[in-house]
Amino acid sequence: MAVDIRSPWRIRDVEIPTRVVLAPMAGVSVQAFRRQGRRFGAGLVCSEMVSCAGLQHGNERTLGYLRLGRDETPLAVQIFGSEPGVMAEAARMVEDAGADIVDVNFGCPVRKVTKTGAGATLLEDPDRACGIVAAVAEAVDVPVTVKMRRGLANGSRSALEVAPRLVEAGAASLTLHPRSAKQMYTGTADHSLTAELVELVDVPVVASGDVVSRQRAQELLDQTGCAAVMVGRAAQGNPWAVGEIAGGAAGDPSREEIVAELVLFMRATVDELGEQRATGFLKKFYGWYLGHGRFPKPFKQELVQLGTLAEVEARLFDAAPRARDVLDRLRAALP
Repeated sequence: MAVDIRSPWRIRDVEIPTRVVLAPMAGVSVQAFRRQGRRFGAGLVCSEMVSCAGLQHGNERTLGYLRLGRDETPLAVQIFGSEPGVMAEAARMVEDAGADIVDVNFGCPVRKVTKTGAGATLLEDPDRACGIVAAVAEAVDVPVTVKMRRGLANGSRSALEVAPRLVEAGAASLTLHPRSAKQMYTGTADHSLTAELVELVDVPVVASGDVVSRQRAQELLDQTGCAAVMVGRAAQGNPWAVGEIAGGAAGDPSREEIVAELVLFMRATVDELGEQRATGFLKKFYGWYLGHGRFPKPFKQELVQLGTLAEVEARLFDAAPRARDVLDRLRAALP
């Protein structure tokens, strides 16, 4: 029997209203992005990964990741590090900030993370990985989850080998992106491993990797037995993909809808990060929103070169004047 992607599910005592999870993405998953994903149908949203060392040392920017909104619930905050004690203390801070779930990163393939013994490297050190999960689970009352790659090397099965031990240590759910760290984002995700993981553990499994359409999401739910799917890169500048995957109407957005959503996102990001940080942060989003053949390529370059966000906004409205009306409707519907 097919799983309804719009049906609720649970991670321990946290009820999640749909089977779509918005992935934690470094440099992307700010509060504005999470709120937008929730509005388009994501049942669970996740912060970008937060450095436990940064929290321990009181780094101002790292602490900023713990500014959470009640309207984001249910929300998972992802932490990364390699020392069980430090990660346990960071988990307490995350729980105190209001997160519903603490997610532990055993999947990041980026060198600056793995060289510290964190991220995907921990899959090759199962004793330390299990020690981290046990310490974090002991430190907090909220559920603890783990996001993993398949392992460091191509063909690795490290995630499957350590998974039962992670559950025994206290993991309430596991997310598997079945690419190796070496693959980064090349090739395809081998979801036959996801199906194997579902059979190995008695906690919900979330399938991550190449979830780009409603059809693919439904195939993964039906063929692997996973509890939910995680949407990552497909959601960048494309909340309509999240909406379609989550059971909404398919179809391309109009230019007016694109500009209205982008301007709404820009304004929310400024409120969150401040004008100076937001100006640089937003540049990558212009290409994501305006790509897919939606606007001419030179238009994105024109926006990137403008000096202020006010100029960017004015130029966007010049390109789609009726977007102002769409934006007014969006703002009126916000909680």
